[in-house]
Amino acid sequence: MLRKSLPTRLAATVALLLAAGALSAPAASAKPSDASPGDAYVLTVSTNPAGTDYDNRTVDVTGTVTKADGTPAPNIPVTVQEVVLFTTWNPWSDPIDPTYYEPRELGKPVSDANGKFTIPDVDIDHVTGSSLLNVQHEVRITALYDEDGDLNTPQDGYYTDTTVAANAKPSSVSYQVNKTKVKAGDILTVQGKVTVPKGVDPQGTEVFLQTYWEDEDHVKTTTEDDGFFVLSVRVSRDDDTFVLRTAPTDLYVAGASRTLPITNTSLPRK
Repeated sequence: MLRKSLPTRLAATVALLLAAGALSAPAASAKPSDASPGDAYVLTVSTNPAGTDYDNRTVDVTGTVTKADGTPAPNIPVTVQEVVLFTTWNPWSDPIDPTYYEPRELGKPVSDANGKFTIPDVDIDHVTGSSLLNVQHEVRITALYDEDGDLNTPQDGYYTDTTVAANAKPSSVSYQVNKTKVKAGDILTVQGKVTVPKGVDPQGTEVFLQTYWEDEDHVKTTTEDDGFFVLSVRVSRDDDTFVLRTAPTDLYVAGASRTLPITNTSLPRK
């Protein structure tokens, strides 16, 4: 589930620049000692509250821009983003970023005479139609100021971030299978039910069936309005990993997973 867009490119660029040490990422307080040698500015960002939950999803985002000596820096435009984080599916242990990002821009507030900027009532939520499979229940708020507005010249860029804990309600998945021993060519049918907290609509929850170690979402369906689902797949000779995973449509409802007690008798002997 690779997400690539202009805002994503910004988030990815920032991540790479931080890793390379090209952007300034100071501590939370704006003091002269926070500025690295050669830095012109120090940037901070925070939220109130620091965490959200199913019934309380908004925060106020505030931050400061100061000069290296600690004095306020007024009239500085700061690009603020909300970034939903996902765990990268990587069973091959490839040297890739273990996190991928789905960002949206919250605005570009300008620091006031005291060097402060604010964006009130920010929804900490998932606002696109993409799948929430492998979502992390924390959201990153990023702040970026680039003096010349060109990300290709990162030496004049300043970045900081904070994380908002999106505390999710639990869910569960139950299942029945038509057989526990299968062979190549058999049709494996899994039926079950996703149970979500009272008051939450289970309809539309994604259910994925993994049958092979490399492919976590080989077969997919969505639940009916009562939470029930049915999945069927034709077993192949190499199928060796049978796992159910769910992805609710709401960031504030956690997914569930179950390993199925399936044995494939057609698996090559080691």
